[in-house]
Amino acid sequence: MTTSISNSSATPQTRDKVLLSAAGLAAFTALLHIFGGGASVAAPLVESALAEEPRLVAFAVWQMASVSMASSAVALYVAAVPSHASRSRYMVQFVSVLWIGFGISFLGVAATQEGDGLFFKLPQWILLLPVGILGLWGVMRQSEAGETTVPSTGVQG
Repeated sequence: MTTSISNSSATPQTRDKVLLSAAGLAAFTALLHIFGGGASVAAPLVESALAEEPRLVAFAVWQMASVSMASSAVALYVAAVPSHASRSRYMVQFVSVLWIGFGISFLGVAATQEGDGLFFKLPQWILLLPVGILGLWGVMRQSEAGETTVPSTGVQG
């Protein structure tokens, strides 16, 4: 069992605005992916002339991205709640690194393919990178504010 200790005064704590921003941007990106990209990318993919296996695998990966983005938006929101901050630290770091990795993936594809303007034809990185950066910044701010986790011995004395 752990006990959260904060160096702040006895005033009520508010939700972490940086993590709330990351959660909001993640939720917006997930909705944009599911509804906007579903019509412009996923539907044409499913209806394409690709062989069945790669077509269905790509569609499943699309769904996995949808689940990953939506669930990480919820995770970032929960982590913004002060009572969950210290217990959520590593989860936020993991989610943030994933989003940064997602963004770097799009940058890498745009940089390694032939064609002009691919960084703007594949603009997903513009939303993906900020979610990861905001998440890491939020965790660092919590650490700097004195949020620590102390093991509880369970012994009362």
